[in-house]
Amino acid sequence: MTYIIGEIGQNHNGSVDLAKLTIDLACRPIEEDLFQMELKPMDAVKLTKRDLSQELSKTQMDAPYTSQHSFGTTYGAHREVLELNDEEHFEIYKYAKNKGLDFVETLCAVGCLSIFKLFSPDFLKVASRDLTNLPLLAAMAETKVPIIISTGMADKAQLDDALDTITKYHSNISILHCVSQYPTRPENVNLNTIKYLQKHYSDYKIGYSDHTIGISTPLAAVAMGAEIIEKHITIDRRMKGTDQAGSLGPDGVNRMVRDIRLLEKSFGVEDIFMEPSVVQAKHKLERSIASNKLITKGSVISENDIHLLSPGDGFKWSQQGLVIGKTALVDINENEVIYQQDIS
Repeated sequence: MTYIIGEIGQNHNGSVDLAKLTIDLACRPIEEDLFQMELKPMDAVKLTKRDLSQELSKTQMDAPYTSQHSFGTTYGAHREVLELNDEEHFEIYKYAKNKGLDFVETLCAVGCLSIFKLFSPDFLKVASRDLTNLPLLAAMAETKVPIIISTGMADKAQLDDALDTITKYHSNISILHCVSQYPTRPENVNLNTIKYLQKHYSDYKIGYSDHTIGISTPLAAVAMGAEIIEKHITIDRRMKGTDQAGSLGPDGVNRMVRDIRLLEKSFGVEDIFMEPSVVQAKHKLERSIASNKLITKGSVISENDIHLLSPGDGFKWSQQGLVIGKTALVDINENEVIYQQDIS
């Protein structure tokens, strides 16, 4: 079954309560009304933990930030508003676990490992921009917590360097194809990278971290065998924040998870056969050999006397040799299916 991660990231806008509301969205029951099916909701939520002192230069911290999505007059002040402390991350972690969700944490600096004094996430996530941050990868891998990495800013050599660093400590690694364009243009998605990763990195789980608009691309990724799907989520796409508009709102979350779960049920087996549930429709709709005129008792039936009509519980056209040349034992009215008991 596909492991679906709802990426909250920093869509909580610096609010624990908003993060909890988003978790409520991620674990909301998913139902398919027509078939009265209750489907599995998201499996996990993900937050992002930063240590700005280990991430941004003084120039970046002090740079004016006048975007409509800014929470501060400088970029550093903006980022600080969006940051939650370790205790707040722990509170959100406990809330997610109580709701039956796994908790994934993106750590953006070695200093962020301070959360381990309070809790251990189910997975650690390496952001695309940090795939080349080998000291961070080593520190994260040393915890032995399973690691998910995104390839959005990496080539093969950089991916291999990251894997070499992590596997010195453990090999519980998942690789997500990703394109770090927000939102990602359709022609840049290149879902066939999933096939490449499956072929060349078969020791690892392969998935897809999506930044496209809508839900069609993650569905296609699942159809291609992606075992993990990660997608930004929010309780309101109109809220202030750079990721809100490109995230899935409540209806989008419901539709994506519903359609992934239904798609999973649709794969079946590699064979061709008739489902038992189709038998009734087959009998009703398929064609059988029938009379195209009145065939009187004692008449020898010829090809000129027959055609095909529903229902499909009589002779098929491939069985016409069982009908042509036979004698009618009863009068067979025009446009009636010819059955075995009607002929000699």
